[in-house]
Amino acid sequence: MIRFEQVSKVYPDGTTAVDDLSFEVAEGELVTLVGPSGCGKTTTMMMVNRLVEPTSGRVLVAGEDVSAVDPVELRRRMGYVIQQVGLFPHRTVLDNTATVPALLGWKKARARARAAELLDLVGLDPATYGARYPAQLSGGQRQRVGVARALAADPPVLLMDEPFGAVDPVVREHLQNEFLRLQASMRRTVLLVTHDIEEAVRMGDRIAVYGQGRIEQFDTPAAVLGTPANSCVARFVGADRGLKRLSVTEIQPDDLEEPPVARLDETAAVAAARMRAEGARWAVVLNAAGELHGWVSSEALSLAGEQGTVGDLARRMDAWVPVGAPLKQAFSEMLQHDAGWVAVLEGHRFLGVLTPSKLHEALRRSVDADAHGVGRAEVGFDSVADV
Repeated sequence: MIRFEQVSKVYPDGTTAVDDLSFEVAEGELVTLVGPSGCGKTTTMMMVNRLVEPTSGRVLVAGEDVSAVDPVELRRRMGYVIQQVGLFPHRTVLDNTATVPALLGWKKARARARAAELLDLVGLDPATYGARYPAQLSGGQRQRVGVARALAADPPVLLMDEPFGAVDPVVREHLQNEFLRLQASMRRTVLLVTHDIEEAVRMGDRIAVYGQGRIEQFDTPAAVLGTPANSCVARFVGADRGLKRLSVTEIQPDDLEEPPVARLDETAAVAAARMRAEGARWAVVLNAAGELHGWVSSEALSLAGEQGTVGDLARRMDAWVPVGAPLKQAFSEMLQHDAGWVAVLEGHRFLGVLTPSKLHEALRRSVDADAHGVGRAEVGFDSVADV
């Protein structure tokens, strides 16, 4: 959808902002441009809508050279979100959101209906917020209006320059989640500029890590964190990149252990005898459909003797995650509930448990798989637990 072909930008004083840049963003892909201040990432994005003109090379959108398109018409085809939001202070939230559709000649009723739809989509009730003015909103609410306005004319391309940088960390995470939810359903082609590697990893399908005017690595978040292309990328992503990678490595069924299982309707004595034979201290409790009900200790079953069923003694399972969740979420559940493992579910169906050793193994397999271009299941290595 967006393609850069040997693009450079050199200013009259000789400063090279972007040097011989070539890369492509696929349709529906969200690419984050990340790097230190002054590295050329914002200049790169602004050449897409011709707020900055390249010195050499071509920028193409949907196969069309943007230099051949009237810049005003070009910008009306694209959504644009900036950190300062840029809402018109004298216009209501609804009218701000309807700005681009109105400029495109939409009838007023249609433009306002579209604006109301988008406000609702970003979590702002148009009946409550539509008649307010920007000064009557919080910073996070203004950012939401900015995103809604950028999407109002249904643009195929969305350019976002530090869009969540002006709010506190809690609101920022919430806005990021909301935007990822929107992107999952709308699948716009997005260029998002940030200086924050955490945000780049969280948001991007792929990341372009900048040095000075050049892209040092262009790859998936997992690959950038697991196998930095050079020392420049390694320094920027940080020494804790292994921890960051937990957030982009998904839990797979092959990562799980199969623990002892007790059935909800079993007698305590039968379950206790089986656990003693297996040398197990605890078991996951499932119902007849294989759905997670909780867990039970062998001690509790033994003390019950001939009395009661497993269901009578089962305890609530608080530490659980869905399959496909990031390893970071599983690790967080372990810490939050002081648990030695987390249950992993597919819907309500129990698949297995993820232990700390298996979490570590999954992370190592993921890194090695990216490094060698193979699937995680094809990676083998010796574990400390095997020694």
